[in-house]
Amino acid sequence: MWSLDRDWYTPRSLLSTPTHYHFPGDRFIPNRSLMDLDQAHSLLTNRFKETPHNQRFSESYRQKLDETLNLGSDGKPFRMLVFRGCPKSTRKSIREAEAAALQNRSNQPHSRAMPKKETKILDVPNIRNDYYANIMDWGKNNILAVALGSEIFLWNSLNSNVLQLFEGTDDDCPTSVAWSQDAKLLAAGFMNSELQLWDAETSKPIRMLEGHRKRVATIAWNGDTLTSGSLDNSIINHDVRARRNVTSRVKAHRAEVCGLKWSRRGNMLASGGGDNHIYIWDSSKMSSSSFLHCFKDHRAAVKALAWCPYDSNVLGSGGGTDDRCIKIWNVQKGTCIRSIDTTAQVCGLEWNRHHKEILSGHGFSTSSSHNQLCLWRYPSMTKVGGLGPHASRVLHLSQSPDGLTVVSAGADERLRFWDIFGPPATDTSKISYLDNLLSFKISQLR
Repeated sequence: MWSLDRDWYTPRSLLSTPTHYHFPGDRFIPNRSLMDLDQAHSLLTNRFKETPHNQRFSESYRQKLDETLNLGSDGKPFRMLVFRGCPKSTRKSIREAEAAALQNRSNQPHSRAMPKKETKILDVPNIRNDYYANIMDWGKNNILAVALGSEIFLWNSLNSNVLQLFEGTDDDCPTSVAWSQDAKLLAAGFMNSELQLWDAETSKPIRMLEGHRKRVATIAWNGDTLTSGSLDNSIINHDVRARRNVTSRVKAHRAEVCGLKWSRRGNMLASGGGDNHIYIWDSSKMSSSSFLHCFKDHRAAVKALAWCPYDSNVLGSGGGTDDRCIKIWNVQKGTCIRSIDTTAQVCGLEWNRHHKEILSGHGFSTSSSHNQLCLWRYPSMTKVGGLGPHASRVLHLSQSPDGLTVVSAGADERLRFWDIFGPPATDTSKISYLDNLLSFKISQLR
């Protein structure tokens, strides 16, 4: 189908060109790096039949068609076997090219569709409309604990069964709940300063921990240590195994402690309070009441705290109505590395464990961001999108054990479940050795 000049590929023609060529191996063995293997495979596996020319098409059209079908990507006649070497200056390993492509792909920001609506809605009548309380937690046993008025309910996300765990009085309602890390125990703090432990399997109380004088607004687990923050401005570490449960007590905040979060490694504790301050504590030095850092940049109470799952030295925090900011801190250096004004009260923060994002739940605002959930890309903190809104402010956020679903509790007495954090990104860089051998593009054969 082509008219080829024989001298085009002969050694005499090669010697007449100033380009220097590299001839790996024997000169009679074809060099695969110069071949279009995809087209070669197609020509070998497909059967072609000569068909008579259609008289409606001109000779120039047929010539153009032949050029399109039979010329290689470089504009030269396609060759299945090539004896010619490749220029040294342009020789590049296909494996290096693929590695560069994978690196470039990993650096591109991922784009995922935001869910158009929630996957499930549950009614939660009598939920306490209190910014400072922390009355919802999703355990590793796939059971969601939530306090409604003077009662505590357990909702099993696997079979949707509901169990009433506790019923108290209006004067002694629960103000905080938290599952232990192994989900065998549920801790509950109360308005009258009590702190109770419940057995998850038997649904019975097993112990009462003392130490506070006013309501317990926030609690956080770190192994066998249960840390509680109170309206009495103090933070107490309890050893749930010891008879004398109080192991240390610190009092640095000048207002109610409403936010507590242990780092994933358990070596640092972040506390937020109504005094607009954040304290960072070293777990080994809390008995001395000395803190690592005190961050004073927020202008309202700090309840929302969340440690970054990708960097143990990064903490996210959110401020109340008079602040409205999400701040990202480097706790190793003691500096604020990002700050974004969300235009709305920040009531909760949850990091996405599968993609570099952070989700925020919002309350009061003078803008359209009120009562919304907003997703932010990390570390740029550019807004990906918004969800909702609830009919009233978002009070609490919690995520499922697999990190795919987030539940938001609103003052509109609704729980809304959002499949916003998944699915996990596929790691295209992890290609098996067998896949490499079977691939034409990255085969070691040349």
